[in-house]
Amino acid sequence: MKSCKEFSDGVFASVEAGGTKFVCALGSAPDAILESTVIPTQTPEKTLPAAVGFLKAAEKKHGKIRAIGVCSFGPVGVDRDSPDYGRITTTPKALWRGTDILGAFRSAFAVPAGFDTDVNGAALGEARWGAARGKSHVLYITVGTGVGGGALVRGLPLHGLVHPEMGHIRVPHNREADPYPGACPWHGDCLEGLVCGPALAERCGKPARDIAPGDPVWDLAAGYLAAAAATFTLVLSPEIIILGGGVMQSPGLLDKIRNRLPEFLGGYIAAEPLASDIKSYIAAPGLGNLSGVAGGFVLARQAAGKE
Repeated sequence: MKSCKEFSDGVFASVEAGGTKFVCALGSAPDAILESTVIPTQTPEKTLPAAVGFLKAAEKKHGKIRAIGVCSFGPVGVDRDSPDYGRITTTPKALWRGTDILGAFRSAFAVPAGFDTDVNGAALGEARWGAARGKSHVLYITVGTGVGGGALVRGLPLHGLVHPEMGHIRVPHNREADPYPGACPWHGDCLEGLVCGPALAERCGKPARDIAPGDPVWDLAAGYLAAAAATFTLVLSPEIIILGGGVMQSPGLLDKIRNRLPEFLGGYIAAEPLASDIKSYIAAPGLGNLSGVAGGFVLARQAAGKE
């Protein structure tokens, strides 16, 4: 653990607010964390005070927090001029709909605060310290309880009408080989509905982490994710696609996706590294499970004028 003397820019707080857990950290970078904790995502009334309480206790030990970065599951409001900025909106987690997640930390600490989606945060973290270091056009996809995508264009998170919802695109559904109707409550067999952890578990009758690597369901998932990666390649033209999340921990899944991607691109994109180094194009997170926490530090540093 590093001392506060090593933090010349100050001490920052990062909150990675996920649908399953909150990861809260005090420090300045993923390799300079003073203290961190994991809090199960329960109700807002239980989870948010626990997160604030941890940061306040850590602040007393390590020095005043200069700024906070919050990366949240969503959908969330990312337009600073909108009434829903910093709030969770149409999430399937009904108890969290309308929660002012950013406001909970702003009111508790009264310091500059940055806010974005958890996947945009992960993309920022990977671009600053991880697998996408030195790249300006970055795509981060997480495949876990849900599926989400964050994109950086010229180094900045992509926002527009709302933020990207890449997990809800349509992919070719092989209904003959895969009659499963899909798990998404809004769209049924969108990408998330076909490859998220609950969708895999429903097909196989066991949690995704317990499904054998040789199970045919992984070939189905790889095909759907490769089709999505091809679509994102054609639409966004990223320099790298990083695939993270719990489902991606299945041995061999990343290589299956790499092997299927050329099939969906059909040789149309004549660019490196697609031709000779696809492992550097479809990549695992360089920061492991710290991508989102790193993104929170980036957002905090930006809010404090240090990035």
